[in-house]
Amino acid sequence: MNFTTLRSGWGAGLVIALAAFAAACSTQPQTAPAKPAEAPKPQVSWRIERLDARFDALVPANASLEKIADGHDWVEGPLWCKATNELLFSDVVRNAIYQWKPGEGEKIFLQPSGYTGKEPFPGKEPGSNGLTLDPQGKLVMCEHGDRRISRLGDDNKTRTTLVDRFRGKRINSPNDVIFSSKGDMYFTDPPFGLPKAFDDPAKELDFQGVFRLAKNDRLSVLTKALKAPNGIAFSPDEKLLYLSDIAQDQFKWHVFEVNPDGTLGKGRVFGDASQFRKNGPGGPDGLKVDTQGNLFASGPGGLYVFAPDGTHIGSFVLGTATANCAFGEDGSTLFITADKAVYRVRLSTKGSK
Repeated sequence: MNFTTLRSGWGAGLVIALAAFAAACSTQPQTAPAKPAEAPKPQVSWRIERLDARFDALVPANASLEKIADGHDWVEGPLWCKATNELLFSDVVRNAIYQWKPGEGEKIFLQPSGYTGKEPFPGKEPGSNGLTLDPQGKLVMCEHGDRRISRLGDDNKTRTTLVDRFRGKRINSPNDVIFSSKGDMYFTDPPFGLPKAFDDPAKELDFQGVFRLAKNDRLSVLTKALKAPNGIAFSPDEKLLYLSDIAQDQFKWHVFEVNPDGTLGKGRVFGDASQFRKNGPGGPDGLKVDTQGNLFASGPGGLYVFAPDGTHIGSFVLGTATANCAFGEDGSTLFITADKAVYRVRLSTKGSK
């Protein structure tokens, strides 16, 4: 609902005004109007910007964002689990992973999710961030507070550490993670889970890298070129790797060629997120790609869609910090994590595997 439609004009009768006042003061739940700050699922103020016919082919004319979860602190890492017909997502601040099922709503799936220490975490974001499934369908989590990537066991309790160090030094705080079709794990490692980020005294690496853990457990740095690597996604044929750099003096989306051996080749700037600062807070964050190679990129105040040639073809403008997105259900539902809430919208395209 558009809240501007709730405003009454000065021409309204006195009886109507008194009735509205009485309803607002009533203690009866059936007559008291819901206060926006207390409503469980207030309507998001959003708009869809259509800039290219290619966007129209992806997003139906009647597309609408539906809020399916709310009241969180900072939601991230959406992941659709087809086997269990559910969406998992992180609340990085609450140190929890939540589970949402159609018709059932949300509940806590795992807590703690990213920091298992006994002492209170000194920073703001102790929890898990990016989530994915490994080739065997096991949940893999980027853990901020424990500074590792782990795999969850079948009991949904036991964790196996996949990566926590590089050449003997602790990694920063892994942010997002994906697997290639060959089974290699790629992840980004900015310092935002550390209490003082870049200046944290516990930071052991002198760079923020993009890493690959090969199937033989060999860990290598793919690039140190990004100041604050964040989102990560392959093109459908896995010949390109998209990355976002959320550092305030960078604010770019990048694309790198992927060599046959899984290392990275030439890279270039794919898009500049600074042009969208006017739409709201946040920065270039999580990424997903559809089957046609279009990039869905979280950024300042919304989600931005780019054709494979780099043309910005349309946007979902939410006006708030937008962290990530994921395709799910039958593949044509796009889930969006933005600030305190999770949304979904039906599209005419499907997410890339």
